[in-house]
Amino acid sequence: MSEIPASALPAPARVGRYRWRVCAMLLAATTINYVDRQVLGVLAPFLQTEIGWNEIQYGYIVTAFQGAYALGLLCAGAIIDRFGTRIGYAIAIAVWSLAAMGHALAAGVVGFAVARFALGLGESGNFPAAIKTVAEWFPRRERAFAVGIFNSGSNIGAIIAPLLVPLVAAAWGWQAAFLFTGLLSALWLAIWLLWYRTPEQQPALSRAELELIRSDPAEPTTRIAWKQLLGHRQTWAFVAAKFMTDPIWWFFLFWLPKFLHAEYGLSLLQLGLPLIIIFVLADCGSIAGGWLAGRLLRAGWSVNRARKGAMLVCALAVVPIIFAAGADNLWLAVGLIGLATAGHQGWSANVFTLPSDMFPRRAVASVVGIGGFAGAVSGMLISTFTGFLLQSTGSYVPVFLMAGSAYLLALLVVHLIVPALAPTALGGDAGPPVA
Repeated sequence: MSEIPASALPAPARVGRYRWRVCAMLLAATTINYVDRQVLGVLAPFLQTEIGWNEIQYGYIVTAFQGAYALGLLCAGAIIDRFGTRIGYAIAIAVWSLAAMGHALAAGVVGFAVARFALGLGESGNFPAAIKTVAEWFPRRERAFAVGIFNSGSNIGAIIAPLLVPLVAAAWGWQAAFLFTGLLSALWLAIWLLWYRTPEQQPALSRAELELIRSDPAEPTTRIAWKQLLGHRQTWAFVAAKFMTDPIWWFFLFWLPKFLHAEYGLSLLQLGLPLIIIFVLADCGSIAGGWLAGRLLRAGWSVNRARKGAMLVCALAVVPIIFAAGADNLWLAVGLIGLATAGHQGWSANVFTLPSDMFPRRAVASVVGIGGFAGAVSGMLISTFTGFLLQSTGSYVPVFLMAGSAYLLALLVVHLIVPALAPTALGGDAGPPVA
């Protein structure tokens, strides 16, 4: 039998890349999310003078955001599941867009605290909505990459804010900075509502791409109660890691501009370059931390050794920040802080992988939610403590000492709770419950 010429064979269906447009929208939303939340941190040294709040009151304002963020994490998933990603995401970003612009109306501590609380409620919906959207639009083998792309928006936003906000505030006043970033959120919302549909409802999606998106076997959808997850030591290992280290990142976001202004006298426009360098280093650390764990796994290390080995390297990178408060040179301080932010993001990349190392896929999101709630609660406590500390002593030394030691202590606690990162079994199987 003669072979059929290749030119006579039907051309393979072109899969298409529409799903990556959806991912680009998620990246834009996450970037705006972090720009909106960091506007206050960038402007804080100058708002403190103009509005007249003290360190304790600023701590309360930051705590209001974190408290709302923690509460939002408890209910955002249910709201998004109830209304779907199109409307659920729209509700979240509408709330945070209005809240961001509402900062321009604040005239005192209470006004800023109310605006920050509303912003925290809205912004808590971003990651649950984005992760659910990825699950709707991507086959399982592409989801980690898609999540990695949109999650990079957190560092992009942290870089854009100190570049954009001082220019807008210097040209048109601090109120304009809040209005401008809130309008960016509103623009995204309008595009989302006009354009976004689920894959089955999107006419521009090719049949081949829809088949790719739906190519995985059906996943279990049985809801796993938090009570069941809290009975396992693996959950508490992740909670401990988040509780002990998340507040350090909140400190970096909300207090670094104040530190650089207080210690080195930087003006609003001078803050941009040091903050951009710090958060570019953080972005590099995020990539490097994930790469290191993968490299160790490819070298034959066990998941336990590779994950904890990478976490140890990242924890050690944070330790030198203890010298930052006493640095007599701005760029030495920027280098030490940038190394620490890189260490934190590398640490975070590995910590966020712990639930998937230890739990079945259907439980991962719930475990991440529990840990996120713990981290936000801890952030509230540390923000209030930092406000009182700076008001009474004016010294950042204790905060940097805490930051430098938190990661090594957290790694020790994680190792004591789960010495081998043993997987847990749910649904009646024998798992290693908390002793």
